[in-house]
Amino acid sequence: MRFTFTDVMTRSEYLPSLAVAAEAAGYDGFTIPDSIAYPEHSDAVYPYTADGDRSFLEGKEFIEPFVLAASLGAITERIRFNTFVVKFPLRAPVWVAKQAFSVAKLTGNRLGLGIGLGTSPYPDDYLMAGVDPAHKGARMDEAIDVFRGLESGEFFEFHGRFYDVPSLKVCPVPTRPVPLLIGGHSDAALQRAATKGNGWMHAGGPRDALTSMLKKLHGWRVEAGKVNEPFEIHAAGTDARTVQGCKQLEDLGVTDVVVGFRNPYLKGDDTQPLADKLAKLERFAEDVICKVNP
Repeated sequence: MRFTFTDVMTRSEYLPSLAVAAEAAGYDGFTIPDSIAYPEHSDAVYPYTADGDRSFLEGKEFIEPFVLAASLGAITERIRFNTFVVKFPLRAPVWVAKQAFSVAKLTGNRLGLGIGLGTSPYPDDYLMAGVDPAHKGARMDEAIDVFRGLESGEFFEFHGRFYDVPSLKVCPVPTRPVPLLIGGHSDAALQRAATKGNGWMHAGGPRDALTSMLKKLHGWRVEAGKVNEPFEIHAAGTDARTVQGCKQLEDLGVTDVVVGFRNPYLKGDDTQPLADKLAKLERFAEDVICKVNP
Protein backbone atom coordinates (compact mmCIF):
# COMPACT_ATOMS: atom_id res chain seq x y z
CA MET A 1 0.00 0.00 0.00
CA ARG A 2 1.13 3.54 -0.78
CA PHE A 3 0.67 6.62 1.42
CA THR A 4 0.01 10.22 0.40
CA PHE A 5 0.48 13.15 2.78
CA THR A 6 -1.95 16.06 2.59
CA ASP A 7 -2.01 19.43 4.31
CA VAL A 8 -4.08 21.57 1.99
CA MET A 9 -4.69 25.26 2.56
CA THR A 10 -1.67 25.64 4.79
CA ARG A 11 0.97 28.38 4.52
CA SER A 12 2.90 28.16 1.27
CA GLU A 13 6.22 28.66 3.04
CA TYR A 14 5.63 25.37 4.89
CA LEU A 15 5.24 23.30 1.73
CA PRO A 16 8.93 22.75 0.83
CA SER A 17 9.74 21.48 4.33
CA LEU A 18 6.66 19.25 4.38
CA ALA A 19 7.43 17.72 0.98
CA VAL A 20 11.05 16.98 1.89
CA ALA A 21 10.04 15.56 5.27
CA ALA A 22 7.26 13.41 3.80
CA GLU A 23 9.66 11.92 1.29
CA ALA A 24 12.25 11.21 3.99
CA ALA A 25 9.62 9.61 6.24
CA GLY A 26 8.51 7.14 3.55
CA TYR A 27 5.38 8.69 2.07
CA ASP A 28 4.84 7.94 -1.61
CA GLY A 29 2.74 10.95 -2.56
CA PHE A 30 2.09 14.60 -1.70
CA THR A 31 -1.27 16.26 -2.38
CA ILE A 32 -1.57 19.51 -4.34
CA PRO A 33 -5.03 21.20 -4.33
CA ASP A 34 -6.53 23.47 -6.98
CA SER A 35 -8.55 26.67 -6.63
CA ILE A 36 -8.42 29.79 -8.78
CA ALA A 37 -9.78 32.62 -6.68
CA TYR A 38 -12.28 33.53 -3.98
CA PRO A 39 -15.36 35.42 -5.26
CA GLU A 40 -16.65 38.25 -3.10
CA HIS A 41 -20.27 37.31 -3.85
CA SER A 42 -21.63 33.82 -4.42
CA ASP A 43 -24.94 32.02 -4.03
CA ALA A 44 -23.31 28.61 -4.11
CA VAL A 45 -23.66 26.19 -1.21
CA TYR A 46 -20.50 24.32 -0.28
CA PRO A 47 -21.27 20.61 0.28
CA TYR A 48 -18.39 19.73 2.63
CA THR A 49 -19.30 22.01 5.54
CA ALA A 50 -22.27 21.45 7.84
CA ASP A 51 -23.94 24.76 7.02
CA GLY A 52 -22.81 25.09 3.41
CA ASP A 53 -20.59 28.05 4.26
CA ARG A 54 -17.53 28.51 2.03
CA SER A 55 -15.92 31.43 3.89
CA PHE A 56 -13.14 29.18 5.25
CA LEU A 57 -11.61 29.51 1.76
CA GLU A 58 -11.05 33.25 2.08
CA GLY A 59 -7.40 34.14 2.51
CA LYS A 60 -6.20 30.56 1.99
CA GLU A 61 -3.18 30.20 -0.26
CA PHE A 62 -3.58 28.07 -3.39
CA ILE A 63 -0.41 28.01 -5.46
CA GLU A 64 -1.09 27.12 -9.10
CA PRO A 65 -0.79 23.29 -9.13
CA PHE A 66 1.68 22.81 -11.96
CA VAL A 67 3.93 25.60 -10.68
CA LEU A 68 3.91 24.08 -7.20
CA ALA A 69 4.57 20.52 -8.43
CA ALA A 70 7.57 21.69 -10.46
CA SER A 71 8.90 23.73 -7.55
CA LEU A 72 8.62 20.91 -5.02
CA GLY A 73 9.90 18.40 -7.56
CA ALA A 74 13.14 20.36 -7.78
CA ILE A 75 13.94 19.77 -4.08
CA THR A 76 12.84 16.11 -3.87
CA GLU A 77 13.88 12.93 -5.64
CA ARG A 78 11.25 10.22 -5.21
CA ILE A 79 7.89 11.43 -3.94
CA ARG A 80 5.03 11.89 -6.44
CA PHE A 81 2.84 14.97 -6.56
CA ASN A 82 -0.87 14.21 -6.93
CA THR A 83 -3.24 17.03 -7.81
CA PHE A 84 -6.45 16.56 -5.84
CA VAL A 85 -8.08 17.67 -8.06
CA VAL A 86 -7.46 19.97 -11.02
CA LYS A 87 -10.77 21.17 -12.44
CA PHE A 88 -10.07 19.81 -15.89
CA PRO A 89 -12.84 21.41 -18.00
CA LEU A 90 -11.74 24.90 -16.87
CA ARG A 91 -8.53 24.65 -18.85
CA ALA A 92 -7.90 24.39 -22.58
CA PRO A 93 -6.72 20.79 -23.00
CA VAL A 94 -3.70 21.61 -25.19
CA TRP A 95 -2.49 24.07 -22.57
CA VAL A 96 -3.01 21.70 -19.62
CA ALA A 97 -1.24 18.95 -21.56
CA LYS A 98 1.74 21.27 -22.10
CA GLN A 99 1.86 22.08 -18.38
CA ALA A 100 1.49 18.48 -17.24
CA PHE A 101 4.02 17.10 -19.72
CA SER A 102 6.53 19.76 -18.70
CA VAL A 103 6.17 18.90 -15.00
CA ALA A 104 6.45 15.18 -15.73
CA LYS A 105 9.61 15.81 -17.74
CA LEU A 106 11.23 17.99 -15.08
CA THR A 107 10.37 15.65 -12.19
CA GLY A 108 11.11 12.30 -13.81
CA ASN A 109 7.46 11.28 -14.22
CA ARG A 110 6.51 12.25 -10.66
CA LEU A 111 3.12 13.75 -11.44
CA GLY A 112 -0.21 12.09 -10.75
CA LEU A 113 -2.87 14.21 -12.44
CA GLY A 114 -5.97 14.06 -10.30
CA ILE A 115 -8.79 15.66 -12.29
CA GLY A 116 -12.44 16.38 -11.73
CA LEU A 117 -15.35 18.67 -12.47
CA GLY A 118 -15.14 20.56 -9.20
CA THR A 119 -17.61 20.71 -6.35
CA SER A 120 -21.23 20.62 -7.47
CA PRO A 121 -23.29 22.76 -7.34
CA TYR A 122 -20.43 25.29 -7.20
CA PRO A 123 -20.02 27.10 -10.55
CA ASP A 124 -17.85 30.01 -9.34
CA ASP A 125 -14.52 28.75 -10.71
CA TYR A 126 -16.09 28.17 -14.13
CA LEU A 127 -17.70 31.58 -14.26
CA MET A 128 -14.55 33.44 -13.20
CA ALA A 129 -12.58 31.53 -15.87
CA GLY A 130 -15.11 32.43 -18.54
CA VAL A 131 -16.21 28.83 -19.09
CA ASP A 132 -19.86 27.81 -19.26
CA PRO A 133 -20.41 25.33 -16.38
CA ALA A 134 -23.09 23.54 -18.41
CA HIS A 135 -22.02 20.28 -20.07
CA LYS A 136 -18.81 20.17 -18.04
CA GLY A 137 -18.87 16.36 -18.00
CA ALA A 138 -18.90 16.25 -21.80
CA ARG A 139 -16.14 18.86 -21.88
CA MET A 140 -14.05 16.73 -19.58
CA ASP A 141 -14.48 13.62 -21.73
CA GLU A 142 -13.25 15.50 -24.79
CA ALA A 143 -10.37 17.08 -22.84
CA ILE A 144 -9.18 13.64 -21.73
CA ASP A 145 -9.18 12.45 -25.33
CA VAL A 146 -7.13 15.47 -26.41
CA PHE A 147 -4.68 15.01 -23.53
CA ARG A 148 -4.09 11.35 -24.36
CA GLY A 149 -3.77 12.03 -28.05
CA LEU A 150 -1.09 14.67 -27.52
CA GLU A 151 0.78 12.44 -25.09
CA SER A 152 1.93 10.24 -27.99
CA GLY A 153 4.35 12.94 -29.11
CA GLU A 154 3.14 12.48 -32.70
CA PHE A 155 0.97 14.81 -34.75
CA PHE A 156 -2.58 14.69 -33.41
CA GLU A 157 -5.81 16.47 -34.26
CA PHE A 158 -9.24 16.51 -32.66
CA HIS A 159 -12.56 17.88 -33.79
CA GLY A 160 -15.26 17.65 -31.16
CA ARG A 161 -18.25 19.50 -29.80
CA PHE A 162 -16.24 21.75 -27.48
CA TYR A 163 -12.64 21.57 -28.67
CA ASP A 164 -11.21 21.85 -32.16
CA VAL A 165 -7.50 21.07 -32.29
CA PRO A 166 -5.59 21.29 -35.58
CA SER A 167 -2.90 18.72 -36.30
CA LEU A 168 0.00 19.44 -33.94
CA LYS A 169 2.52 17.82 -31.67
CA VAL A 170 3.78 18.79 -28.21
CA CYS A 171 7.41 18.48 -27.18
CA PRO A 172 8.55 17.25 -24.75
CA VAL A 173 6.16 14.48 -23.78
CA PRO A 174 6.70 12.23 -20.76
CA THR A 175 8.50 8.93 -21.11
CA ARG A 176 5.57 7.28 -19.31
CA PRO A 177 1.89 8.23 -19.54
CA VAL A 178 0.79 10.69 -16.85
CA PRO A 179 -1.68 8.84 -14.60
CA LEU A 180 -5.13 10.42 -14.90
CA LEU A 181 -6.85 9.94 -11.54
CA ILE A 182 -10.48 10.95 -11.74
CA GLY A 183 -12.20 12.34 -8.67
CA GLY A 184 -15.87 12.43 -7.77
CA HIS A 185 -18.51 10.38 -5.98
CA SER A 186 -21.31 10.50 -8.54
CA ASP A 187 -22.12 7.54 -10.77
CA ALA A 188 -20.95 9.57 -13.76
CA ALA A 189 -17.59 10.23 -12.11
CA LEU A 190 -17.15 6.58 -11.16
CA GLN A 191 -17.99 5.41 -14.66
CA ARG A 192 -15.62 7.98 -16.18
CA ALA A 193 -12.81 6.82 -13.87
CA ALA A 194 -13.46 3.18 -14.75
CA THR A 195 -13.54 3.70 -18.50
CA LYS A 196 -11.24 6.68 -19.19
CA GLY A 197 -8.92 6.97 -16.19
CA ASN A 198 -5.96 5.24 -14.61
CA GLY A 199 -7.43 5.57 -11.16
CA TRP A 200 -10.09 7.09 -8.91
CA MET A 201 -9.82 9.62 -6.08
CA HIS A 202 -12.15 9.35 -3.08
CA ALA A 203 -12.72 12.54 -1.08
CA GLY A 204 -13.69 10.88 2.19
CA GLY A 205 -16.86 9.69 3.87
CA PRO A 206 -18.32 6.64 5.63
CA ARG A 207 -16.90 3.17 4.98
CA ASP A 208 -20.22 1.78 3.70
CA ALA A 209 -20.45 4.55 1.09
CA LEU A 210 -16.88 3.85 -0.03
CA THR A 211 -17.64 0.13 -0.30
CA SER A 212 -20.70 0.85 -2.43
CA MET A 213 -18.74 3.14 -4.75
CA LEU A 214 -15.93 0.61 -5.13
CA LYS A 215 -18.45 -2.05 -6.10
CA LYS A 216 -19.87 0.21 -8.83
CA LEU A 217 -16.38 1.11 -9.98
CA HIS A 218 -15.40 -2.53 -10.28
CA GLY A 219 -18.58 -3.33 -12.21
CA TRP A 220 -17.91 -0.63 -14.79
CA ARG A 221 -14.28 -1.75 -15.16
CA VAL A 222 -15.45 -5.29 -15.82
CA GLU A 223 -18.00 -4.04 -18.33
CA ALA A 224 -15.31 -2.00 -20.11
CA GLY A 225 -12.90 -4.95 -20.22
CA LYS A 226 -10.36 -3.10 -18.09
CA VAL A 227 -10.40 -5.13 -14.90
CA ASN A 228 -6.93 -6.59 -15.52
CA GLU A 229 -5.31 -3.21 -16.25
CA PRO A 230 -3.40 -1.36 -13.48
CA PHE A 231 -5.73 0.99 -11.61
CA GLU A 232 -5.11 3.26 -8.62
CA ILE A 233 -7.67 3.88 -5.89
CA HIS A 234 -6.85 6.80 -3.58
CA ALA A 235 -8.97 6.92 -0.41
CA ALA A 236 -9.12 9.53 2.32
CA GLY A 237 -10.70 9.26 5.76
CA THR A 238 -10.23 8.19 9.34
CA ASP A 239 -9.86 4.49 8.41
CA ALA A 240 -6.38 5.29 7.13
CA ARG A 241 -5.15 6.41 10.56
CA THR A 242 -4.46 2.91 11.93
CA VAL A 243 -2.66 -0.20 10.76
CA GLN A 244 -5.86 -2.23 10.96
CA GLY A 245 -7.83 0.41 9.08
CA CYS A 246 -5.23 0.52 6.30
CA LYS A 247 -5.28 -3.25 5.95
CA GLN A 248 -9.08 -3.20 5.74
CA LEU A 249 -8.90 -0.54 3.02
CA GLU A 250 -6.32 -2.63 1.18
CA ASP A 251 -8.68 -5.60 1.31
CA LEU A 252 -11.30 -3.42 -0.40
CA GLY A 253 -8.88 -2.71 -3.22
CA VAL A 254 -7.54 0.66 -2.09
CA THR A 255 -3.99 1.18 -3.38
CA ASP A 256 -3.22 4.60 -1.88
CA VAL A 257 -4.39 6.12 1.38
CA VAL A 258 -4.41 9.90 1.84
CA VAL A 259 -3.68 11.14 5.36
CA GLY A 260 -3.58 14.59 6.95
CA PHE A 261 -3.47 15.77 10.52
CA ARG A 262 -5.56 18.94 10.73
CA ASN A 263 -9.03 20.15 9.79
CA PRO A 264 -8.59 22.27 6.63
CA TYR A 265 -12.13 23.68 6.81
CA LEU A 266 -11.45 26.05 9.72
CA LYS A 267 -11.70 29.77 9.03
CA GLY A 268 -8.63 31.95 9.16
CA ASP A 269 -4.94 31.22 8.94
CA ASP A 270 -3.48 27.81 9.65
CA THR A 271 -2.15 28.23 13.20
CA GLN A 272 -0.58 24.78 13.51
CA PRO A 273 3.19 25.29 13.84
CA LEU A 274 5.41 23.70 11.23
CA ALA A 275 7.21 21.74 13.95
CA ASP A 276 3.93 20.10 14.96
CA LYS A 277 3.14 19.20 11.35
CA LEU A 278 6.53 17.58 10.89
CA ALA A 279 6.22 15.67 14.15
CA LYS A 280 2.77 14.31 13.22
CA LEU A 281 3.76 13.15 9.75
CA GLU A 282 6.89 11.47 11.13
CA ARG A 283 4.98 9.81 13.98
CA PHE A 284 2.41 8.39 11.56
CA ALA A 285 5.20 7.01 9.41
CA GLU A 286 6.70 5.25 12.43
CA ASP A 287 3.40 3.99 13.86
CA VAL A 288 1.56 3.03 10.66
CA ILE A 289 3.53 3.15 7.41
CA CYS A 290 6.44 1.10 8.73
CA LYS A 291 4.03 -1.54 10.06
CA VAL A 292 1.80 -1.73 6.99
CA ASN A 293 4.87 -1.91 4.73
CA PRO A 294 7.55 -3.54 6.93
